Amino acid sequence: MTIQALTAFFMWCTIINASLLIISAIMIIPSQDLVYRMHSKWFSISRETFNVAIYSCLGLFKIAILVFNVVPWIALLIIG
Repeated sequence: MTIQALTAFFMWCTIINASLLIISAIMIIPSQDLVYRMHSKWFSISRETFNVAIYSCLGLFKIAILVFNVVPWIALLIIG
């Protein structure tokens, strides 16, 4: 596998995962009440705990994208 192929791979991983993050945020943030009502039927969770969980998941996903997609892509661009 060449450096160019790996660079293209990580570029597309970054694009796809960043798109999923943006779509998730766009869907969750405006419709928090609907998502909370749906999840509170399945789990007994307070509104504050739900907000922390949702924003923590979005933040963790963002960090994972940066660490596992963006950083390797930039490193490959530098050495390529």
